[in-house]
Amino acid sequence: MSKRPNFLIIVADDLGFSDIGAFGGEIATPNLDALATAGLRLTDFHAAPTCSPTRSMLLTGTDHHIAGIGSMAEAIAPEQIGKPGYEGYLNERVVALPELLREAGYQTLMSGKWHLGLAAEQAPHARGFERSFSLLPGAANHYGYEPPYDETTPGILKSTPALYIEDDRFVEALPEGFYSSDAFGDKLLQYLEQRDRHRPFFAYLPFSAPHWPLQAPADVVARYRGRYDAGPEALRQERLARLKALGLADPQVEAHPVVALSEEWEQLSEEQRAISARSMEVYAAMVERMDWNIGRVIDHLRQQGDLDDTFILFMSDNGAEGALLEAFPKFGPKLKSFLDQHYDNSLANIGRANSYVWYGPRWAQAATAPSRLYKAFTTEGGIRVPALVRYPQVARQGTISHGFGTVMDITPTILDLAGVPHPGKRWRGRDVAVPRGKSWLSYLLGETEHVHDEGTVTGWELFGMRAIRQGHWKAVYIPAPVGPETWQLYDLSKDRGEIQDLASNHPQKLAELIEHWQTYAEENGVVLSPSPFRV
Repeated sequence: MSKRPNFLIIVADDLGFSDIGAFGGEIATPNLDALATAGLRLTDFHAAPTCSPTRSMLLTGTDHHIAGIGSMAEAIAPEQIGKPGYEGYLNERVVALPELLREAGYQTLMSGKWHLGLAAEQAPHARGFERSFSLLPGAANHYGYEPPYDETTPGILKSTPALYIEDDRFVEALPEGFYSSDAFGDKLLQYLEQRDRHRPFFAYLPFSAPHWPLQAPADVVARYRGRYDAGPEALRQERLARLKALGLADPQVEAHPVVALSEEWEQLSEEQRAISARSMEVYAAMVERMDWNIGRVIDHLRQQGDLDDTFILFMSDNGAEGALLEAFPKFGPKLKSFLDQHYDNSLANIGRANSYVWYGPRWAQAATAPSRLYKAFTTEGGIRVPALVRYPQVARQGTISHGFGTVMDITPTILDLAGVPHPGKRWRGRDVAVPRGKSWLSYLLGETEHVHDEGTVTGWELFGMRAIRQGHWKAVYIPAPVGPETWQLYDLSKDRGEIQDLASNHPQKLAELIEHWQTYAEENGVVLSPSPFRV
């Protein structure tokens, strides 16, 4: 590598493992598919169970409990308030990747969802981004539509006073024709066109699609009309077969049974099935439109002669979103009445600015299969995400990796590629955390066969859900009423679906892993709280 590379890091919001074509999906994603097949596809790459924890880990290389997002800001429990690591924003105990790259001469650019602090002093421009256009909270209407609020509005549906910020100024009004994915693509293209070409760039493009509310341009939605009329189980089997055919899943893998409180497809009325299928059509259109915007950025890099000098990484921030929002206490008992009053969720209107829908646990598990469950859980369905790397300057392009990786590896890898050392435990006069992830550079160059050896221990915790992994062994603790509220043990080399609990067969191995988890919890300042989730 004769010169410092550029970087383009793209993050999808709640994208399922098999949603894009190169990972087994039927959704039209030609731009991501081209990057994936030309580059390196990762089948055992892991994030946190939800979005803001993952984003904090991506940008710091350390655990989210250290970085300030021990729990999502929207769901901090009383016992966690005021505890270190539970600030609800990217704290001062970490140095952010864009801060280090900017200090080293990189031009740092961001366009997309932040979710790491709502105040101006916590926004991207305060954490190293030279130019930034950002959605600050975790979700928003993709068209910028805001209904009137009153005392009946479920708290989690209320927007913050300022949703978007550009550099250090809050955006008072969105432009006519605003759509989130298009706007994020537009802004990054603007920043890239205006950049100083004497400096390498670090560009961060974190979409808020396909996070609910499910909304997409009508002409794109129309392309999927009728595609999902057979229901989620038919899609699940279709995707599983495709994953096996592509070499992304073992031909003999057993998929975890679907877990859902919602009714099965056959039990739904004709109208209910039509609404559910339409919601999935809109979801697919959101993914396609995201891919189209990614293609615009890739085309720009190609036209400028920068594409082959740019390290591109794409990933989802967690497993597919399967929550039944109506059963989630944070939304309150008045969710349906509020939506009925302020939105039009009729079949013909689903996907428009004044509709508000999500697709539920069965469609989500069509995307996470063969894994168990979905977003928010520390089972594989919640934390195993699609990821790919395209960078022609290294080996292993056009291949598939089944080796373990974690989102905490991204910061060390980028710093290594850029030739920028991490400052260690002190930066600009304050104590900072050292990354827990490991650089992929030696692996990407073909010098080593694995990034992480069999002894590597990685832990997870969120909302009381826990997991610990060492090599192919994984222990999982899912609180009641969703889980058995006891530690379970799985051999992922033989059981990707986390179906066969081996806790009684290997009590010593389970005890070792639980001890590792206790160490993880102590090192990271984990404060446990009751889980707010229901399947």
